[in-house]
Amino acid sequence: MSNHDSTPKFPDSYLGNNSLDYDSSIWMERNQKKTTLLCLQYLYDERLDNLEKLDFLKDEPFFIIDLGCGTGFSTEILIERGFRVVGVDVLHDMLSKVKIKKNHMNNQNNLELILADINYIPLRSSSINHAISISAYNFITHRAESIRDKTKIANNTAKYLYKLLKPDGRIIIEFYPKDDNELEMFTSSFKNNGFNGFVIKQNPNQKSGQTFLLLKKR
Repeated sequence: MSNHDSTPKFPDSYLGNNSLDYDSSIWMERNQKKTTLLCLQYLYDERLDNLEKLDFLKDEPFFIIDLGCGTGFSTEILIERGFRVVGVDVLHDMLSKVKIKKNHMNNQNNLELILADINYIPLRSSSINHAISISAYNFITHRAESIRDKTKIANNTAKYLYKLLKPDGRIIIEFYPKDDNELEMFTSSFKNNGFNGFVIKQNPNQKSGQTFLLLKKR
């Protein structure tokens, strides 16, 4: 969840009045929805088709989990595109905004909202087709102080997502690692726990900033 004025602090930047400011920001809504559309393009990327084994996604209403859905900007796009969606966020102040928006959706039956930590989502194993996370994934390690603890959390989360996804399930993550070392930590956590994939940066020479992880379950 990037901010064009300052670096957000999790969870403080998303609680109370800050959550209202976030949800009412036209810039944030435009940016998050644009990014979600780009992530959907990456979901169908032919380079993922060719990883490990040839696998083409059909144009069908997949069951997608929106990890760190926030106030629902990304969720709205997924619903509009015909997907069945589970929106998950650990912050009640953010998720409550999505619940209000759900009441105004024509196809609200396609959306389920869950207040939960990413590692404790009450869903069955192999129940989700694909996962998307917009500007939230780097926050999973916010409580960790040491590199060792961060690495452990990243690995545990990758293992859990592996269990949730159906065979050949895909994950598209847009996030903001602070440097190449942190990016390598997150990338390795997936590659060491059952995923193939690669990184896309808007600027190949950038050391931090907006980054995309395109992943497919082995």
